[in-house]
Amino acid sequence: MNNLLFFSAFLGVFILLNMYISKRLVKKLDISDKAKLYLHIFLFLNLIGIVFYMLSRYYVDIPSWLYFLFSIPIGILFLLFCTAIVYDMSRVLLSFAPISDSRRVFLKKTLDISSFAVASTLMTRSLYEAKFVKLEKVDIKIKNLKEPYKIAQISDLHIGGLINRDFVREMVERINILNPDIVVITGDLIDIDILRAMDTVDELAKLKSKFGTYYVVGNHEYFHGVEKIITAVKSLGIRVLENENVYVGENERGFNLAGVYDIMGYRTKTHMPSLVKALKDKKDSPTLLLAHQPKFIQEVDGGVDLMLSGHTHGGQIYPFRFLVALQQPYVSGLHKYNEELQIYVNKGTGFWGPPMRLGSSSEITLISLIPQEKEI
Repeated sequence: MNNLLFFSAFLGVFILLNMYISKRLVKKLDISDKAKLYLHIFLFLNLIGIVFYMLSRYYVDIPSWLYFLFSIPIGILFLLFCTAIVYDMSRVLLSFAPISDSRRVFLKKTLDISSFAVASTLMTRSLYEAKFVKLEKVDIKIKNLKEPYKIAQISDLHIGGLINRDFVREMVERINILNPDIVVITGDLIDIDILRAMDTVDELAKLKSKFGTYYVVGNHEYFHGVEKIITAVKSLGIRVLENENVYVGENERGFNLAGVYDIMGYRTKTHMPSLVKALKDKKDSPTLLLAHQPKFIQEVDGGVDLMLSGHTHGGQIYPFRFLVALQQPYVSGLHKYNEELQIYVNKGTGFWGPPMRLGSSSEITLISLIPQEKEI
């Protein structure tokens, strides 16, 4: 049921985007009617590709090369939509500009050509950027921490489709080279039925660290059977934090690591997050909280020093960053929420939808927790 609702809402949004591009971009171009017809056919076929993408992600198995082809239309439509907005605004401004008619015609044709040239360039660039997963290193000072720790954070892998076994195997090898004290996975680990992805998920069992690997669910797990996913991840020897905390470290020189379910649980009425439960019986030591969505920080009222999140993908395709910022208080990087609490938002190790990244690289984060010296 959740999949069907998501599918319907998702498709509805893209139909509206398609209509806007048709009416506010294609229709306004100074080209022949035949050329406009070809562009309308392209947009229709592009929309059909999106439908097949959704079907392949949730309902049927297809070869990776075909999955790749079906995923591209999502990025194409979004970039064309952004292009249409800029084009529409520029066209309106041009119509009011105090210039001669001949000059206006020349600038309009220039706008028509440059709009598609820029869109094509951005599409090519975004496909190129998505090929690389960067290692982001960040130092974070923590009050009352007795000794330094290294944390490898990954998030938003969205296993399925193009995020396959080879991708995860290479990621695991890179993390193991870092020799972290712990590895944390902050949600949206999988985006298809877990039974179709166990050979890929199994690679996570090879993660090596001093104190183990810890995981909290993200919103996408709720679309694919959250309980099944939790059970499968536990079978790999990975500790799933379900509104609970554990102590990481030795000889009382460590820290509390807490984790909550995702706020999607409020909608589904199952596996709902509870910070009270997550912090229950924690030791008198610094506390880190794993919560998939950054906006969960608004529910944190003391007792936490650092929150680690994902979800946003850093916007994934740059213009989308501004829309994400309307829904989440932080989009990427390290931020100070108040005097007691900091938050780091991972931009995502994989990607969702098209294999496109623009101005927001995929990342593996190596967080160095550093004891903060007391002020004299």
